[in-house]
Amino acid sequence: MRTGRASALTDTGRRRPQNEDTFVCDPPLFAVADGVGGAQAGEIASRLAAAALEERLPTALGEDTLADLLQTANDRIYRHALDDPSAAGMGTVVTALLVDGEAGKIAIGHVGDSRAYRLRDGVLEQLTPDHSLVGELVRSGRLSTEEAEHHPHRSVITRAGGTEPTVEVETLTVVAMPGDLYLICSDGLTDIVRDEQIAELIRVADNDPDAAAEALVAAANRAGGIDNITVVLFEMIEGEPAPPAEAREPDEDTLEQATAPTAAVVEEPVAAEPAPVRRHGAGAGGRWLALLAIVLALAVAAVVIWWSLGR
Repeated sequence: MRTGRASALTDTGRRRPQNEDTFVCDPPLFAVADGVGGAQAGEIASRLAAAALEERLPTALGEDTLADLLQTANDRIYRHALDDPSAAGMGTVVTALLVDGEAGKIAIGHVGDSRAYRLRDGVLEQLTPDHSLVGELVRSGRLSTEEAEHHPHRSVITRAGGTEPTVEVETLTVVAMPGDLYLICSDGLTDIVRDEQIAELIRVADNDPDAAAEALVAAANRAGGIDNITVVLFEMIEGEPAPPAEAREPDEDTLEQATAPTAAVVEEPVAAEPAPVRRHGAGAGGRWLALLAIVLALAVAAVVIWWSLGR
């Protein structure tokens, strides 16, 4: 099995002054990084993450490879922020897929609230959990999926690369099948285009990655384009995997390009088994500390508002 057609598209959207998203569409590696931090810091963070991923050795596959690459990206972003006060607090969410065609498997490395989906037999399935306040509340049963769609704090993330010395990378492996179509996207799409709409747009595009990418970005912009929008799509087909490409050696030019600011630009089917999830890095404690900090901040804000109204 091997990857077939693939496409990637990024758009600034209608509200943001610049695009802080970066993508990788370089079979067998695909990724979307969505920078955070404002000004040009988010753009730099996402480009550093993409550059680190692209340094993968040609024969390196699997979850551990993605975890190591994302830890490397985290280290570079964190150090850059320490060296440049104007970039303080910058980070990036990132979702990466690495295809092992010979094994018929796809490894996923994930930090934040960008998403990976699989479309199989017309059914769209979200493969990655959202590392966000709302995502945690939904998984704990304290918030419904419908409530989450309109929650005022749905953009609050609980995990990002580069904001701390280490990062917890969530990884899993899924079994691929010929005919599968995979989508990686930033929240500029999923915040305003529902999953059923995404599935329908891909169906109308006849599962063609190029046409689907155009349709998804256009739909997000029609719905308001409130954030940068990035999509990467690729299909799995029968055939022998392509031979590994030559290794890319990291160099100073690559890192300089990543940190330089740019102008804004407008087999028989088998029953699916739940993919085991592995976490690499800081551990679950870091996530709950982040949630506690968010809840405390919200509580303080509520007290201040109550006190102000009472005066």
